[in-house]
Amino acid sequence: MTSIRNILGAAIAAILLVAYLSYFVVDERQKMIVQRLGEISRIVEAPGLYFKLPIIETVTPIEDRIIVWEKNDSSVQDKASQVYIVDAITFARIQDARLFRETLGADLEQAETRVGALLDAALRQTYGLRSFDEVLSSDRQTMMTEIKKKVEQEAASLGIDIVDVRIRRTDLDGAVLQSTYERMRSERNAIAQQARSTGEAFKTKMNAETDRLFIEKTADARRRAEVIRGEGDAERNRIYAEAFQQDPEFFAFYRSLQAYGKALANKDTTLVLNPDSEFFRYLGADGKDREQVPASKD
Repeated sequence: MTSIRNILGAAIAAILLVAYLSYFVVDERQKMIVQRLGEISRIVEAPGLYFKLPIIETVTPIEDRIIVWEKNDSSVQDKASQVYIVDAITFARIQDARLFRETLGADLEQAETRVGALLDAALRQTYGLRSFDEVLSSDRQTMMTEIKKKVEQEAASLGIDIVDVRIRRTDLDGAVLQSTYERMRSERNAIAQQARSTGEAFKTKMNAETDRLFIEKTADARRRAEVIRGEGDAERNRIYAEAFQQDPEFFAFYRSLQAYGKALANKDTTLVLNPDSEFFRYLGADGKDREQVPASKD
């Protein structure tokens, strides 16, 4: 009786063991590779409960989520041989589980190493085609697109789909950083000096133009003033001439009065002249010569 119980217990245990070894569960985060005697028999991608032949078939889980691989402190050079330190992130997904198993043995660490090597090569190629200004320009999206295309072409042969590649940091190597700062400072100083020289040249030109305009305007104003003064003198002389022609004697008398006014303007002035002088023609003593003054004409 005891032996029967033992046999029955062993049979139940064997059945449970076979049942345990005959099923596997696939969740939404995984794919499952089913291998029969080392050969891939099928790939299960939909989540759920599945069965397999115990012992004969084995299962290998494959990550079905987006995988993030960081590649930091990569050393690259631009076309001028300046060295940069680049940090990049790769977003990837296992696209072909069969190919991934055959090429990389379904090993994520090995996959990270291979994709990292591809990323290094793509970074060197992309940066090597650009100058310093292009590397540090705002057009980084174009560079990341080029790098992604280069990496995904090679990664596809490993069963890996490259979702995206992002460059987080691009810094100059410490050995050339100071020399780059000095070069940039020299370039900016040269630009500033050129701007100052241009400003000084413009200032000199403006000053010369202002001086020229001042001289021209002043000369023109003086010329016009001389013309106006000459015209005024001519008009004055014409009026004098007309007045003189109308009454020469009165004109002589008027001019004599002007001469008296100028000569005797200062009270301390003393004139010593001959009484018969022409200067006293209209100032006869005691009115003796007044009859010589002609009457004014109406």
